[in-house]
Amino acid sequence: MDVHNAFLHGDLEEEVYMRLSPGFKCSDPSKYVVSVNPCMVSNKPIDDDYSLFTYRSGDKIIHILVYVDDFIFAGNDLAALNSFEAQLHQCFHMKDLGKLKYFLGIEVSRGPDGICLSQRKYALDIINEAGLLGCQPSAVPIELNHHLASDKGLMHDLAQYRRLFGRFIYLTITRPDLCYVVHILSQFMKSLRAAHWDAALRLVRYLKGSPAQGILLRSDSAIVVSAYCDSGYNACPLTRRSLSAYVTDLGDSLIPWKTKKQDTVSSSSA
Repeated sequence: MDVHNAFLHGDLEEEVYMRLSPGFKCSDPSKYVVSVNPCMVSNKPIDDDYSLFTYRSGDKIIHILVYVDDFIFAGNDLAALNSFEAQLHQCFHMKDLGKLKYFLGIEVSRGPDGICLSQRKYALDIINEAGLLGCQPSAVPIELNHHLASDKGLMHDLAQYRRLFGRFIYLTITRPDLCYVVHILSQFMKSLRAAHWDAALRLVRYLKGSPAQGILLRSDSAIVVSAYCDSGYNACPLTRRSLSAYVTDLGDSLIPWKTKKQDTVSSSSA
């Protein structure tokens, strides 16, 4: 759903003044300002995420995810969802956009097997911005047995690299196959070399071959949570730190995953 004039429904905790808009009749407009009155919002988000709101009543659950003037909501009771939507229409001027198809660069498609989440348009925008729409796709995201950590070649434009890398990070929401490469390239944000930039462009060419790759949340999976974790001893060639990683599945569907370099250096594998 979309809220019309969402800025009228926000919380103001400080005094805000603005100059008079064109059209007001007064002797000297430069001497007058307008005080903005705060509006009231009574909902409170859960502790883990300030954009996620949850309503529970008995067995009924409704989750609302808000981003500025757009939000999505889902639940386990259709009647409760319809009642919630009707109540929102009474409080705010809103537009119902129907079933979720696109939200913050994430495309949602439904089929008999389940729901697929992908960032195809976002990936194509990355390829287009890098000027590689006509390039030859790469079969793998990074070269085997690379030596990026020890490269001492020429320096490269850091601002351009950081912008491209920031887009890579957001793309990992639906692309766990990129996590290892993004983890490697993130270590060169301060001392960028030409080889690191070439590796980033290789990742863009890999996206060219599979821009619609995503995550399938299967409809026939058992509602069972399973988690797997692992750690690699002494994996970083520069700091000699170990890597820890985990993945969590809901049935056959991948939910969260993470890889992190440990803060301390392990002196043994015990």
